[in-house]
Amino acid sequence: MAPAVSTAALIEDDPWDMPELQDTGVKWADLDTKGKILRVLTIAAKLILLLGLLYMFVCSLDILSSAFQLVGGKAAGDIFQENTVLSNPLAGLVIGMLVTLLVQSSSTSSSIVVTMVSSGLLEVSTAVPIIMGTNIGTSVTNTFVAMTQVGDRNKFRRAFAGATVHDFFNWLSVLVLLPLEVATGYLVKLTDLIVKSFNIQSGENAPALLNVITDPLTQSIIELDETVISGIAVGDPEAKNKSLIKVWCQTASNTVIILTVFTWKGKRTLYFAHMCNHIFVNTNLSDLAVGLILLACSLLILCTCLILIVKLLNSMLKGQVAVVINKIMNTDFPFPFAWLTGYIAIVVGAGMTFIVQSSSVFTSAITPLVGIGVIKLERAYPLSLGSNIGTTTTAILAAMASPVEKLGNSLQIALVHLFFNLSGIVLWYPIPFTRLPIRMAKALGQLTAQYRWFSGFYIIACFFAFPLLVFGLSLAGWQVLVGVLVPIVAVLIFVIIVNILQKHKPQWLPSVLRSWDFLPQWAHSLEPWDRVVTIMAARCCCCCKCCNVTEEDEETGTQENKDNEIEMYDKPTISVEIKEAKKTSDSCEILKATSL
Repeated sequence: MAPAVSTAALIEDDPWDMPELQDTGVKWADLDTKGKILRVLTIAAKLILLLGLLYMFVCSLDILSSAFQLVGGKAAGDIFQENTVLSNPLAGLVIGMLVTLLVQSSSTSSSIVVTMVSSGLLEVSTAVPIIMGTNIGTSVTNTFVAMTQVGDRNKFRRAFAGATVHDFFNWLSVLVLLPLEVATGYLVKLTDLIVKSFNIQSGENAPALLNVITDPLTQSIIELDETVISGIAVGDPEAKNKSLIKVWCQTASNTVIILTVFTWKGKRTLYFAHMCNHIFVNTNLSDLAVGLILLACSLLILCTCLILIVKLLNSMLKGQVAVVINKIMNTDFPFPFAWLTGYIAIVVGAGMTFIVQSSSVFTSAITPLVGIGVIKLERAYPLSLGSNIGTTTTAILAAMASPVEKLGNSLQIALVHLFFNLSGIVLWYPIPFTRLPIRMAKALGQLTAQYRWFSGFYIIACFFAFPLLVFGLSLAGWQVLVGVLVPIVAVLIFVIIVNILQKHKPQWLPSVLRSWDFLPQWAHSLEPWDRVVTIMAARCCCCCKCCNVTEEDEETGTQENKDNEIEMYDKPTISVEIKEAKKTSDSCEILKATSL
């Protein structure tokens, strides 16, 4: 009789299942008075610490944006001066991406575009692809944030998928809407009709909700004169010689000193300002040096805060608290209103982004929650879509504060950004079958969980290498751009179609194309590349250990020569340490030989 075989081992767990959140703690009713007081004080202390870490996280993002502007702000302004290149829609798209990556702020890059349109240097139709590019560039921040959870494979899978679902939405929207806009110009026509139909008057500045809290700290560290970047973009020769570090700050409105002077040219009004109070106000360092200092410090604080936030959330989101939050965030409305849940999440994402005035801050905040299993990927997706809407409302309010003569163009560009994101939501959300960003993010998350080095390759390729390649080809002319990109795009489309047919309809393909085994392994698998990366990483680590061992041996030899005596080891532990060091050195040599 054949032995019974259990099928439990054959059933694989779904890697995307949420971790079970059970109430494992002591119930409140079972605690005595001292235990209840201690639990309340512990929860209160953790909440205060969490709010403090979130505050430092937001401030570090603000400083990081200022650092990137100091390092690459003037280069961003110079890029926008290439008006002949901007006439190419694809070049305009990647320029919007690159500038947003340089300044780490879609608001800053969008304001530069609005300035150029208002000054007549750019047409609205030319600025549309740049706005689309800023939408893609701003999504890299939460992808970096997901890298902080690389230590745990399951958390990293969920976190990286939760971050890149935003990327895929932006890329797919551009892939469909940019050719549609070039062919029909529907965004320009629609927004122009809206601006002309309503008699919109100039209003007040956009409300600074979160900045009221963060400005006291961030402005005590650095303040920037963002008009310098806009001045370079519009061709102001004096702006190139100015520093981005602000020295003179505007006096408060209730204490401003106004002096009217009558000269032979007429009456002139002088406004007096006071010297700024930030750390670098009187520095002799260049903008690049200050930017690099702030970049290193802000990245250190940002990563530290994220790691501590994740650990603190892991300790807080246990027991009944975790069960309640999980139910609130991931439970749908009862039938027949279940379909409304996602749209409510879009509204929540838009509202939260409007409050913090930054889509990067909001999406970066929910990425760790997706990683630890509090928010499902299917719920994080509509929240990210809502953040795209929320960041455009801030731009619309800012455009409403423009002067009357610039209000039309400024508002039209802001509305282009809004309707681009709304069009993307219509394409990739209402019908579950069209929610391709979720499936693509899961596939990439699974891949990066298996080969964690691939996450760095993805960021470099999508956000740096590809935009720089397209920008370089654009400088060579549209003939070169088309001649290089068209064959690459054709090959990619062919590979995608063959992959789909291999999975669903292999009988439609010739026998040779039913698998990629006819190609070398390195051309259709990441295994050979993974071995190369592993060997290189091992060699680097081993070289560091070998260098340390060699330095210790040299120091020991030098000391022996100075003493001119033979040292006897009475303690056996010392001889064991020397043997271990020799073993390490020998193993390094063996590893070097095998890797070669």
